[in-house]
Amino acid sequence: VGALSPCTVSANRSTQIKTYSWDNAQVLLVGNKCDMEDERVVAAERGRQLSEQLGFEYFEASAKDNINVKQTFERLVDIICERMTESLDNNDPTITGAKQGPQLTEQPQRSHQDCAC
Repeated sequence: VGALSPCTVSANRSTQIKTYSWDNAQVLLVGNKCDMEDERVVAAERGRQLSEQLGFEYFEASAKDNINVKQTFERLVDIICERMTESLDNNDPTITGAKQGPQLTEQPQRSHQDCAC
């Protein structure tokens, strides 16, 4: 699971990203509307500090001017793939969705004797 958490650089408000995200969610903090430098309220350095505190990577982007949009999504996909590879290597059930339960066998066991299958 991945999420982009956009925050407008022209608005200064707190976020509750960690509170509302899944335990295994991969999140990037994105300072959006970086094309609006004259209206900037949140400094790039503050965005980097916040992302560091939260343990996320930080990008500044502008959908309007197509700045870092593709790179942001590509990085999120890379992070998700890296995490999935790690979890598959470690057999991590929180990522793989693996559950302890009946395993498939080569010969299925018949549950009904009257069944011709």
